[in-house]
Amino acid sequence: MYWLKQGDTGGSIVSAEAVWDHVTMADRELAFKAGDVIKVLDASNKDWWWGQIDDEEGWFPASFVRLWVNQEENTAVETVEGASPSPSEVQNGHADASPSSSDCLCQPAQDRDQMRANIINEIMSTERHYIKHLKDICEGYFRQCKKRRDMFNDDQLRVIFGNIEDIYRFQMGFVRDLEKQYNTEEPHLSEIGPCFLEHQDGFWIYSEYCNNHVDACMELSRLMKDGRYQQFFEACRLVQQMIDIAIDGFLLTPVQKICKYPLQLAELLKYTVQEHSDYRYVAAALAVMRNVTQQINERKRRLENIEKIAQWQASVLDWEGDDILDRSSELVYTGEMSWIYQPYGRSQTRVFFLFDHQMVLCKKDLIRRDILYYKGRINMDRYNVVDAVDGRDDDFNVSVKNAFKLSNKDSDEIHIFLAKKLEEKLRWLRGFHEERKMVQEDEKIGFEISEYQKRQAAMTVRRMTKQKGHRSVPPGYPPPMDPMNPGQYLVGDSMEQSEFEFPEPERCKSPFWQSFSRLTPFRK
Repeated sequence: MYWLKQGDTGGSIVSAEAVWDHVTMADRELAFKAGDVIKVLDASNKDWWWGQIDDEEGWFPASFVRLWVNQEENTAVETVEGASPSPSEVQNGHADASPSSSDCLCQPAQDRDQMRANIINEIMSTERHYIKHLKDICEGYFRQCKKRRDMFNDDQLRVIFGNIEDIYRFQMGFVRDLEKQYNTEEPHLSEIGPCFLEHQDGFWIYSEYCNNHVDACMELSRLMKDGRYQQFFEACRLVQQMIDIAIDGFLLTPVQKICKYPLQLAELLKYTVQEHSDYRYVAAALAVMRNVTQQINERKRRLENIEKIAQWQASVLDWEGDDILDRSSELVYTGEMSWIYQPYGRSQTRVFFLFDHQMVLCKKDLIRRDILYYKGRINMDRYNVVDAVDGRDDDFNVSVKNAFKLSNKDSDEIHIFLAKKLEEKLRWLRGFHEERKMVQEDEKIGFEISEYQKRQAAMTVRRMTKQKGHRSVPPGYPPPMDPMNPGQYLVGDSMEQSEFEFPEPERCKSPFWQSFSRLTPFRK
């Protein structure tokens, strides 16, 4: 892999090719895909470069790209760790970004070992630099901010820095174990895969940090409007002798780091032969880290949708009780069904909205069918879902078809729901299964919406409502959204499995409901 020497750009344009996709999580980052060509405008910092693609400019990790060897200008390049590239690395004027497995197998063993050694050395080098960044954040910024109670309160510090100290402590333990697995004499023989597997549960702490990162950027942006904070953060950087990057660039580092692990492990696996003692561990570590980053990205998507959920609640008339965001962050499924609730026993038609932890019941207006009224909610944490057989139901003494029940775990309370079609019933059962799975995963990684995020969502809805001059009203409720794979409807593990194929239901054309429907991740 190639690097510019610091300060060597000198204002000239240098081209680099993306080795990996770069998924951005902040406004000042430059997004690109593997194979894209980036104009490197500033490489004065060896870790983060400033570049341009078309008309877009932003920061990107230098380790995500390789410089073209043949530049139009005479740009000095040097290799990382002093390692020389193999002849197969340089093709058509630039370094080969992503060799295939077959390319790896066709290479001489010596070249494969050298490439694996280079990747291992790069992983170790970036880990050491990352620890330095974390130390600078904790000691250079966080500790200094805690001393200035006249400038920062506890809530602000929690928003800006999140759980950065927990990440620092975890990462130091991880690197210590990684160093033990590092073979300094023959790096290609290093077995680092087991280290990732031993620490896999610890990486989930990054979820909390990444979920909080958007709030941190917003709070910093607000504070930076005051010159005092600009001067204070710059003074912290100078005292700690940190590189010339603003504090928001440092706080972005953990977000980028957790996203980079799957990329590094995938590259390492390419140059690890199956006979290598580390092969199966690296493959398993790659699967683990991909799952971690996938879940973090999913949580980020959910946080981006909470304003839509707050907007939906504002559109429902006669709302009572807690806000939906106090407990929930995802719309799982929605549709209209008949409903019977003991001890009343009278059938009613309601529109049901299944969120994580709760299901909200609404009634359509008799004249304006596009208006919904709040009619209650069911705490899903307290109920079990029970399939109901077609025929006479003993609990309600009525004939049922396409029905299922919600049974209270602590009392005799039972709700029975009747769908219009069997396919719709199976969709609901799958939706309940996904809701419980989501809740369990959230508990595992400690995912929750912060009070700050709830306030921001509420403020946005109030601002929108004020601009409209009246309370928002939904233009119509959506048809049921499919929570399963196209054409296949699978009942939960404890139930009989069935498969069906049927056409896609026609969807409502309402812009509001179209956008709200996108909150359901399991639709067709």
